[in-house]
Amino acid sequence: MRRMIVLGIETSCDDTGIALYCAENGLLAHTLFSQVDTHRLYGGVVPELAARDHTRKVIPLVDAVLAEADIQGSDVGMVAYTRGPGLAGALLAGAAVARSLAFGWNIPALGIHHMEGHLLAALLDGDIDGAEFPFVALLVSGGHTQLVDVKGVGDYRILGKTLDDAVGEAFDKTAKMMGLGYPGGPILEQLAKQGSAARYKFPRPMTDRPGCDFSFSGLKTFALNTVRDWKETNQLDEQTIADVALAFQNAVVETLTIKCKRALVETGYKRLVIAGGVGANQALRSNLNKMAEKQSVKLLYPRMEFCTDNGAMIAYAGYLRANEATEAKQGFDVKPRWSMEELAPPVAEHVI
Repeated sequence: MRRMIVLGIETSCDDTGIALYCAENGLLAHTLFSQVDTHRLYGGVVPELAARDHTRKVIPLVDAVLAEADIQGSDVGMVAYTRGPGLAGALLAGAAVARSLAFGWNIPALGIHHMEGHLLAALLDGDIDGAEFPFVALLVSGGHTQLVDVKGVGDYRILGKTLDDAVGEAFDKTAKMMGLGYPGGPILEQLAKQGSAARYKFPRPMTDRPGCDFSFSGLKTFALNTVRDWKETNQLDEQTIADVALAFQNAVVETLTIKCKRALVETGYKRLVIAGGVGANQALRSNLNKMAEKQSVKLLYPRMEFCTDNGAMIAYAGYLRANEATEAKQGFDVKPRWSMEELAPPVAEHVI
């Protein structure tokens, strides 16, 4: 009889994440291959290259986590994979391997919503049965910026979302237009530490309007115009770049904090979960921590290694939805665009 072990496969963008989650023992093993060095050459993710590298890396990484956990493929009870949202080619690469493994092992497979995985990553180290729902979740990454009313697993209502660029994308594009590397978020965060807050004041987009929606394209344009104005009369020096980086980061952090506070007031909740790669930004964490303390709100983050895309969150979400898994027959699809509001609570208790 197979043990209650879920293999998770994440390939929504340019990170190949593989993990094993066990009902009795929690996370058994996980590993991640980042394609950042490849895509850095092009200043952003190239979808065709991402799909190719996923195809090349998934099986060796699966072998690696099985070896680390000291189990065989025959011990796995289910395969969970990212069905969407994400890059179509990258999703198809992961789904094809996941469904093939499940077919070969004669076990069920289940496509997981990428953002639900991020949302639940903060609960990976705890007991889902003891989790205190409801809460507000801020999902911030290169592809998404959302505030979500989370009443329980699968019971989601979007409170606000970006009307244009996701916040992580805005970081990357701002860094690129200043001639910095990729990914831009960590670079701008480091440069901001040397910046002077007194020099530039960037707008806090959409904070003068009611609601929880976001917009970052105008903020990105403001940064571009600031750099262009400086270049007209001066050479763009290191201090100016640091000052722009700080002004941009401060505007993003304050905007996200204001919107989180609004979402908490609207729902009346006292718990806030931060998930997604931008959630690793230390300035954002510091500002949110201060807001949470003033509002008597409990703030939860995933482990730092689970802020960015990873297989552990997919394996865990798969475990919670195990009874929805189906036989891995021929044929499958992916959903590059997929609203969290289309999801529903798990059909039964989270067991295989």
